[in-house]
Amino acid sequence: MISRELMDILVCPACKKPLTQKEDGSSLKCAACRRVYPVRDNIPIMLLDEATIDPS
Repeated sequence: MISRELMDILVCPACKKPLTQKEDGSSLKCAACRRVYPVRDNIPIMLLDEATIDPS
């Protein structure tokens, strides 16, 4: 899991809105643009090329 301090400063690289972490800790999601960034070995991969768009 990503620390609360880090989550407080992370924003979506595309739209600069706050991110939320999935309960299982596998990814971070932007509610504004619906991009989902993977988390690997507790490291968020904040690259637009690695992001997927969540349809919901």
